[in-house]
Amino acid sequence: MKLEVLHVPDCPNLVPMLQRLAEASDLHVTTRLIETDADAAEFGMAGSPTLLIDGVDPFAAGHDCGCGVSCRLYRDPDGRIVPAPSVEQLRVAITAAGQRHDSTTPEEVLSAWRTRALPLDPTEKAVHQAILRAFATSGHPPTPSDLDALTADSDRGTSEILTALHDVDAIQLAPSGHIALAYPFSATPTRHRVRIDDRVDAYAMCAIDALGIAAMLDQDTRIESFDVTTGEQVTVTTTAGRAVWEPPGAVVFVGAGTGGGPSADCCCDYLNFFATNAAAQAWTTEHPQIPGQILDQAEAEELGNRLFGHLLTTA
Repeated sequence: MKLEVLHVPDCPNLVPMLQRLAEASDLHVTTRLIETDADAAEFGMAGSPTLLIDGVDPFAAGHDCGCGVSCRLYRDPDGRIVPAPSVEQLRVAITAAGQRHDSTTPEEVLSAWRTRALPLDPTEKAVHQAILRAFATSGHPPTPSDLDALTADSDRGTSEILTALHDVDAIQLAPSGHIALAYPFSATPTRHRVRIDDRVDAYAMCAIDALGIAAMLDQDTRIESFDVTTGEQVTVTTTAGRAVWEPPGAVVFVGAGTGGGPSADCCCDYLNFFATNAAAQAWTTEHPQIPGQILDQAEAEELGNRLFGHLLTTA
């Protein structure tokens, strides 16, 4: 669990906040200095000091207070104005956040899903990798007949192999039998367009899938997406393994619906870029039924690399 306190220079209430956090929990706490209203909006500071637990303000009032870089005051359990939440209030907030994790983070859920979806049969793996390479070189999936040469020596036909990949959720087939998606790629346009090696335009299923393509292909990419709350463009340009995000404060929300089923149905629509932490936090407040968390840029990149970086290895 990540605890971060945002504060303005010389904030008199920073010390009480940190002292009470130390009493409430033995978790490590980081601090971030905020000096402008723009930074306050970008990182989600509703007045100084603001505590973020995994990027979420547990004491948010549910609306934009417009506090910016001004001081923030709290109310204790008796309704009195205080410089920081009480030890008990902080302990309750941290405990509640831990319960929302339910001992399993969204990253762990996604990693477990990716492991289950990895084909082990040699022919299935060869077909799966051929599908991914077709997307990477053309932006589109191969037709089933394009894969016949790979299944010719197998006792199963191409259709049966594709069905097996569909059943483990490595790919999803359209009713026609054609390939609709092969994570991280989508055969139809999504909100996450990825330009590969400045040659090929493809679409990713979600923000994390888009971030994993550069590592999977070991090629430069440029992701063009947008904040689902504001429409503001978010780009991630990866060159020689180094990613540059615009705007600089962009983050990713990782979550899943409660219905279950293929990742395309229960996860992909909830793994999105946000231009600022504040925008992501506002979205999570408005969608309490979607469990998940906000990832910073390094965390999102690491997750994308971990899920997809190995898919085209020969071992």
